[in-house]
Amino acid sequence: MFDWLISNAMILDGSGAPAFSGDVALAGGSIAAVGKLTDREACHVLDAHGKTLTPGFIDIHRHGDAALFRPNYGKAELKQGLTTVLNGNCGLSAAPVCGSHAPEILRYLSPITGAMPDGREFFSLADYVRQASEVPLLLNVGMLVGAGVLRADVAGYADAPLDSAQLHALHHLLEQALSDGAMGVSLGLGYAPEGFYTAKQLLAALSPLKNSGTVVTVHMRQEGDGVVDALREMITVARALQTPVEISHLKAIGKRNWRAAVPEMLRLIDEARADGVDVRCDVYPYTAGSTQLIHVLPPEMQAGGLAALTARLQNPADRARMRRRMESGTDFENITLLSGFENVLAGSLHQMENREYEGKSIAEIAHLQGKDPYDALFDLLASEGCTVSMIDFIAAEEDIAQILRAPFSSVISDATYPTDGQLHPRVYGMTSHLLERFVRESGVLSLPEAVNRLTRRPAELFGLAKKGRIEVGADADLCLFDPAAIHEAGTYADPRQYAEGMDAVFVGGAPAIRDGAFTGLANGSYLKR
Repeated sequence: MFDWLISNAMILDGSGAPAFSGDVALAGGSIAAVGKLTDREACHVLDAHGKTLTPGFIDIHRHGDAALFRPNYGKAELKQGLTTVLNGNCGLSAAPVCGSHAPEILRYLSPITGAMPDGREFFSLADYVRQASEVPLLLNVGMLVGAGVLRADVAGYADAPLDSAQLHALHHLLEQALSDGAMGVSLGLGYAPEGFYTAKQLLAALSPLKNSGTVVTVHMRQEGDGVVDALREMITVARALQTPVEISHLKAIGKRNWRAAVPEMLRLIDEARADGVDVRCDVYPYTAGSTQLIHVLPPEMQAGGLAALTARLQNPADRARMRRRMESGTDFENITLLSGFENVLAGSLHQMENREYEGKSIAEIAHLQGKDPYDALFDLLASEGCTVSMIDFIAAEEDIAQILRAPFSSVISDATYPTDGQLHPRVYGMTSHLLERFVRESGVLSLPEAVNRLTRRPAELFGLAKKGRIEVGADADLCLFDPAAIHEAGTYADPRQYAEGMDAVFVGGAPAIRDGAFTGLANGSYLKR
């Protein structure tokens, strides 16, 4: 007897093929049968007439490392059909955080991951795995190891090249994290301290990965004027290491780069793949991103960490240098020049005197304070010790559509989890936004194509052989919904709203959502490589 029989569904198996009518039986956490099964017995029967059944959605790029330990983690994800997520992206993983630089690392991570919960310390990835495995998980969770955190463990946020002893220590931490079960390695070349690597130094740091098959994901060195050259650098890295490289959240920042850089980058990826280089990309389906507010500053100003940066923001000579660089610089991701202060919003703010500015643009804050926008930005960062998140409107929807259509792209959220303040709506609604905006409204993708990018493609990249598919023997992670009812309820003004439209979501063969409501079952697993 089966545990569950889901009957009369329109089944999208994750391959991208059209839907077919049939039944799916679940037993022991796996898919036990697919076909016409109405004569078979089951403990529970769910009539899916008129609904679409898909594999559970997978998001390989989130920053819920610390949020996993907060109450109710997973509910926002389940409501949009996510059954598997990978954290630890952009070089910014919560583990391993060890040694004398640990306090400054945690401070640097806080606008992305939020503060670490009290009593939680992750000196190794094994510590993280053990503690995460002890938490009731509503969905499946895995972790990448952040190469930026590894460098910070051994050398802090200094911009000097690593010496041989530091490089040896970094390699040891990297190999240990992979042994502890990291699903892959993430790079954050747009952040300190990895942004201080030259291309040659980066290859030296990653040398243990050569021919390993370990997936390397990368937030590239630039996503603005220099984005095409940044991609060329990563194709060179992929070719040298002979291991899969995933370009995270591919985009071109700034109107002068829209509709020009993305076609060129897709061409370069296609050529590299034809030449045997395993390079792919992903994209979030929003024109706005979210990260640390310090990301708008010249990267060299981050040398020494956030305390040093805060001191520079309070120094008139350093402020003048920063301003001159930001007024015209093209050799870094100069977001305020490319997109304007009116498109950079302050997210999480912690000082009471600043709370009124949450959700407001730097241009608005400057107007309210009667200041120049550069002074408003520098003063806000300095008063908050630089631990501020932002939402920045930077990309073109036409570029997003072209990336979505690429045969080597997946869809991600890049959801960040500051402890408080203004969230990006993608935390609560990325998959719903994709299905509503890019499938139902604009027809950029068909429903089978969109489901493929949310299931089979990311599963195959990370070797999740039993996920992202509806077939006998696969894990029974499933979504049941009416495509016409899917709706992203959250907005930029009010993002903390559950997505709508999921009738049922199964995790490991058990319903985490049934009849649109949470069941209270925590049947998720911690995933190890």
